[in-house]
Amino acid sequence: MRPVLLLPLAALVLSGPALAQNYAQPLPGDPMATAASGRGNYGGGFIEMLMTGRDPTPMGRGGAVYNRPGAYATYGRSTQPAAYPADPFEPAAQPRAPGRRMAALGQPAEMERPIERVIDPRFRKQEVAYDGPQKPGTIIIDTPQRFLFLVQPGGRALRYGIGVGRPGFSWAGMKTVSRKAEWPSWTPPAEMLKRRPDLPRFMQGGPENPLGARAMYLGSSLYRIHGTNEPYTIGQAVSSGCIRMTNDDVMDLYERVRVGAKVLVI
Repeated sequence: MRPVLLLPLAALVLSGPALAQNYAQPLPGDPMATAASGRGNYGGGFIEMLMTGRDPTPMGRGGAVYNRPGAYATYGRSTQPAAYPADPFEPAAQPRAPGRRMAALGQPAEMERPIERVIDPRFRKQEVAYDGPQKPGTIIIDTPQRFLFLVQPGGRALRYGIGVGRPGFSWAGMKTVSRKAEWPSWTPPAEMLKRRPDLPRFMQGGPENPLGARAMYLGSSLYRIHGTNEPYTIGQAVSSGCIRMTNDDVMDLYERVRVGAKVLVI
């Protein structure tokens, strides 16, 4: 039987440096490279770990890959500058802004829809006492208080909330209802088109029409009592002189008022 020659593992390492795979080449300035300079150089990687019991990478091969510094990839090979990457869960740790809903990963979520604007309850239709000189069937428009009164028999009146002319467009006087129209069309007057050239020259009646569901024309003027597609403007001074009401209220008033009725604007 021939004798079997056993070569020490260290001899393989020393006689053939090229046989050892270089799994880790620390970057310049790596503190671990300085610490290892006084110890034997076994080529790094798996061979060095067998010979010295030391892990050739700073974090150790058994560490979780997700927590390695940026200078070392899964097997210790340098892939990017030595820096910890941004924590993907860091936004979730940010304090929530007061009053804002937070979506997944802590990102602020915008409101799904704007806050709904509602009419002040005092501008809802209601019956009130009336002891003035006007006869039943007369309309009284109180511009400063934003109310329209329809005088009723027996010292009563129906009171509606209205929108009135903005500063510079309010007016006062006595008019009569000269015409009534359901779902009226709208032709902006020339004066309005000069101020607002973007307006259409004509708009067919319907829910999108700014005159709303009903209109009562006042004498030969350009003014009307009409509905609106912007009910949240009731109680405000926003029009070009017309008196606007909610569509429900103007439809109710329309059925109660006849052509020729007096309209007192104060």
